[in-house]
Amino acid sequence: MSTVPSDPVRPRPSAGLFITRGIDILSKESEDPAKPKLRRALGPWALIALGLGNMVGAGIFATVGTGIHNYAGPAILISFLICAIASACAGLCYAEFSSMVPVAGSAYTYTYATLGEFLAWLIGWNLVLEYGMSAAPVATTFSANIQIALNAVGVHLPQWAIGHYDPAHGTYFDVIAFLCVVGFSILLTLGVRESAGTNSIIVILKMGVLAFFVIIALPHLNPANFHPFVPNGWYQPGSAAFPVIGIIPGAFYAFFAFIGFDSVTVAAEEAKKPQLDVPIGVLGSLALGTLFYTAVAIALIGLQPAGKIDPNTPLPTALAAANMGQWAWTAIVGAVLGTSSVVLTAIYGQSRIFMVMARDGLLPKGIAAIHPRFQTPARMTLIMGVVVGLMAGSFSLDTLLSFVNTGTLSAFLLVCAGVLILRRTQPTRPRGFKTPWVPLVPAIGIGLSVVLMVWGTDLFIWIRFLAWMAVGLLIYFAYGYSHSEERRAILAARETK
Repeated sequence: MSTVPSDPVRPRPSAGLFITRGIDILSKESEDPAKPKLRRALGPWALIALGLGNMVGAGIFATVGTGIHNYAGPAILISFLICAIASACAGLCYAEFSSMVPVAGSAYTYTYATLGEFLAWLIGWNLVLEYGMSAAPVATTFSANIQIALNAVGVHLPQWAIGHYDPAHGTYFDVIAFLCVVGFSILLTLGVRESAGTNSIIVILKMGVLAFFVIIALPHLNPANFHPFVPNGWYQPGSAAFPVIGIIPGAFYAFFAFIGFDSVTVAAEEAKKPQLDVPIGVLGSLALGTLFYTAVAIALIGLQPAGKIDPNTPLPTALAAANMGQWAWTAIVGAVLGTSSVVLTAIYGQSRIFMVMARDGLLPKGIAAIHPRFQTPARMTLIMGVVVGLMAGSFSLDTLLSFVNTGTLSAFLLVCAGVLILRRTQPTRPRGFKTPWVPLVPAIGIGLSVVLMVWGTDLFIWIRFLAWMAVGLLIYFAYGYSHSEERRAILAARETK
């Protein structure tokens, strides 16, 4: 059986399900002068802001309340620690990959280079959950906060336009959620520099809101609110609404707040110095995000006992309970800013991943076209904006949170595994950044991802996740397998010999 070499270290495998794309080929393609390119306009701070823009949003402004009230109580701090360790291990592995493969695509590209096309497709399909799907419920949160602000000044939308399709309550389409997603999608088509500048401003403002909340809350901290610290143990059966509760399920739920730092790797082709700047962006955004999450959780619990924290609007209601209701508006502003940047970076990430998958032939190539003026995948961005906007306007997607987490954790698991594989198969390949303490760090990342996926949720979520995977497999075998550029190149090479 003849093969075509993909890089000087490892020959290209046969054209089966686990065909890989050599790292050298991936790097050369991104620099090919004959192909349209994305603009390299992002430095370290823009990349850190991109990660924080996707991390610090609905996760900290909303899910922290549910995590404390319904899952883990004050022990949500341990849940955050578990999430931080799992994310740090994955982040270190992401950083090593991004320093070797400075192209867009995130975990999809890294898996394609190491574990093969089939697993890469599954990861790319799961990343739809992390990016595209997660933007829809965040947009509904944005809409709810905007409506609160409009109502305060006497502006009221028609009943049919204020929520998702729910005829029993007279709502049919959330207009603001739809306009939010489509508006940010249009902004993204205009250029990554313009979008990154907007995102950086939003990040500075919302981090300032969180810092302000912590500063005004800490003087009112009541140590008694931290007892009992572990009311539900590590893991135990819950209720119909929350089938499992405790520290581990709390960590699985709170993991949504950590999703997003890996969006930095999607911007590798638009980074000025990708081998250096992308690792800084990944680890910097993760470190800052974790610091703020922990501080906000401590301040929130200190203001109000866990059982009284509002799961939906934890920060403003806690301020009101502590007789600081005059500052509640700052939390609402922070929630609006936070959800804005999450929608912006989520649509950004999803459009770039689909662009790379289309470039590889696994999706129709037409959607990967780069706009000649704006140098962005404008068509894909607008398509994603309209689709996600319709979902945000039509459906209540709160229950997708666990769905999204499962897809992201599976991506983290394979990225950690990919580092272990490359260290063994290509030990001499240059690495601008090396994950420390290998194999310990990747092994911890794999282990915690498995623990959170298996013990963090219930069977119903797994059934829905498997159904989602079945749809992805159908698309891959109906289109992607036969249109794969790598597979076609190998088969063409065989025919000429």
